[in-house]
Amino acid sequence: MADGRAEGAAGTADGVAEQRVAPKVEQKVTITAIAQEAGVSVPTVSRVVNGRSDVAPATRARVEELLRQYGYRRRTSSSGDRPALIDLVFNDLDSPWAVEIIRGVEETTHEVGFGTVVSAIHDRAGSARQWMRNLRARASGGVILVTSVLEPVLHEELHRLGVPLVVVDPAGSPALDAPTVGATNWAGGMAATEHLLELGHRRIGFIAGPPRLLCSRARMDGYRAALEAAGVPVDDRLMVPGDFYHESGFTGCNRLMDLDEPPTALFASSDQMALGAIEALRRRGMRVPEDISVVGFDDLPEVRWSAPPLTTVRQPLVEMGKVAARTVLRQARGEELDSPRVELATELVVRASTAPPRG
Repeated sequence: MADGRAEGAAGTADGVAEQRVAPKVEQKVTITAIAQEAGVSVPTVSRVVNGRSDVAPATRARVEELLRQYGYRRRTSSSGDRPALIDLVFNDLDSPWAVEIIRGVEETTHEVGFGTVVSAIHDRAGSARQWMRNLRARASGGVILVTSVLEPVLHEELHRLGVPLVVVDPAGSPALDAPTVGATNWAGGMAATEHLLELGHRRIGFIAGPPRLLCSRARMDGYRAALEAAGVPVDDRLMVPGDFYHESGFTGCNRLMDLDEPPTALFASSDQMALGAIEALRRRGMRVPEDISVVGFDDLPEVRWSAPPLTTVRQPLVEMGKVAARTVLRQARGEELDSPRVELATELVVRASTAPPRG
């Protein structure tokens, strides 16, 4: 076995520290040393330590015997050692939406003594690979991936390392075989559109989100379904692209209002785009909701203070973060999940930005 000297980052990459207790002097033993003596990989030992089921019975028995023989103790946050970590990965961090997810994750991980490492992998070449190199060098107990896409080779590397993965608002691939957490986006899109229809609107403009995201496509499908259920023809000219950010809401609104027959109401599939649309309308000298109604999606904290306060679809962002954190922690402990797919309910919140159409 190893002589008990402290080992570098490669020996602690799976988020645990190790100790062997000799009869007289306490010595440390690493997972790497146990893996070498057992003739298995470090991730295999980590899976045994964390109670994972994907280990052959004979291998598990051999590793468990060595763990008992050397008095191995799994590191906890109260031991004074570096706490276990959860990686929370976004495509970008320049949105209050991301802050709400972070709040939920951090509240949950803090309760159990885990730290949270927040990263943004962007769309820049090599950014995700650099994040993976950093992940290997630290003790991460799991990964929460938010509206981001990992290259298949990096997704496979996470699986090879035995790192639990949960995806929030999946883009569709390559991580759909991982547990996912989302909201009832289709129902939310339908509720927003039904609200405008009930007020009497029939020309309802729609500003879409990024088409690569399942949540964006579901909100659009809900919008279309509500129109069809009400017998209102779906007019593709009233549907414009967006990216969830203010600028695309501003641009999309101007495009819709330049139509020969502009809409009397707008449904933007994010609050930020709705606020961008309201600014475009203000610059045109139009009033909300007197001249046109606007509905958003998310219920970010800021929209209740907008002028006017925004009618929107609330998705439970903080709770989504909490559920994602609890899911990845359960995986790390080797526990069975109740369901690989969790969808939390959305809710229409009516404020002052919607009213019946003029005339």
